[in-house]
Amino acid sequence: MVLETEVAIVGAGAAGLSLAHRLSRPVPGTRTPSVVLVDAPPGPMRPPRRTWCFWEAGAGRFDAALTTAWRHLRVRPPSGAAVEGDIAPLRYKMIRSDDFEHLVAHDLAASRAVRRLEATVGAVEDVRGGAHVHLRDADGRPGVLRARWVFDSRPPGSLPAARTTLLQHFHGWFVRTARPVFDPRTAELMDFRTPQPAEGLSFGYLLPVSRREALVEYTEFSPRPLSAGDYGTAVRQYAEEVLRLGELQVLSTETGVIPMTDAPMPRQVGASVFRIGAAGGATRPSTGYTFAGIQRQTGAVAAALRRGRRPVPPPAHSARSRAMDAVLLRALDSGRADGPALFSHLFARVPMRDLLLFLDGRTRLHEDLAVGLRTPVGPMLRSALELPRLPRRPFDQDP
Repeated sequence: MVLETEVAIVGAGAAGLSLAHRLSRPVPGTRTPSVVLVDAPPGPMRPPRRTWCFWEAGAGRFDAALTTAWRHLRVRPPSGAAVEGDIAPLRYKMIRSDDFEHLVAHDLAASRAVRRLEATVGAVEDVRGGAHVHLRDADGRPGVLRARWVFDSRPPGSLPAARTTLLQHFHGWFVRTARPVFDPRTAELMDFRTPQPAEGLSFGYLLPVSRREALVEYTEFSPRPLSAGDYGTAVRQYAEEVLRLGELQVLSTETGVIPMTDAPMPRQVGASVFRIGAAGGATRPSTGYTFAGIQRQTGAVAAALRRGRRPVPPPAHSARSRAMDAVLLRALDSGRADGPALFSHLFARVPMRDLLLFLDGRTRLHEDLAVGLRTPVGPMLRSALELPRLPRRPFDQDP
């Protein structure tokens, strides 16, 4: 089997689907390249079901697939009063991967530009004038997809060497309670009333969909993930002892691990081969949020392809943002900064809307400095001075 296309997209997760969606319809005044989206067959190679959250003002590209959205957010310190804020005109939006995939699949089915192919991808090889994607179809037969440009969204086999790497790992339950206990108007971003680990920090995350249904999640920033049993214990403790939800039914679960690293993530790995999504640096190192970065990155790639330009994916986050993230990660990993205290203080001193814009990299230098001055300056300064002397090492998550 030999196929040809201008653009090959490997992987049908958030990044691959987003790029295919942007290229699926003609745009007046530009050209529409041919696209093959290669999706792994059902099984372990496919991305697990996920929930993505992001914030934006007004209507968005994928609003039809949203589970819900909030304009009121809450952060709870380890003790004392909660911090609450209205983020208007922003909305904190929640989209589940199944709903996102259904929306995108509907639009791709009507597209003449995009073809979907179910196959397992092996090597991606640079050749003169393009690249070859070596694959096997659902029956195990080998084939080659010839493309001018390849965009690979698969997770890398290993993380690049870094000065600091933490993992954001989490386990969540979608629950239905026996009584109406949730406030569907307010999402809780960080609830630090959870037991804190020996290394790093932990918090609860609560996204209410109705008075009786919500995503209840336990999250850690730490060097290593937990066992399945420990995750279950942590979520149960948060639901029962902290939130006191009472009788509930677990409708579904989700688990994930997101690297938070100051390693440079290569976006170009061949003359015609690029990485997009988390593999291409779309994840914000200090927060783990990825969906908004994916949209910025794939939007720029699609615009370049339509105009016949070299479609190198741009950095999803500015150099200044990445530098500040490197300092924060080092301060947390070294233990110089108390994570729950730092984040609680930030949300208490900076309006939530302004802080969300900062976390999305949409603030100016003087606004970044104003946020930085509300962090523990001594630990941050020591971490910043230390970073240039630190070697970059491969990540090892073994104890």
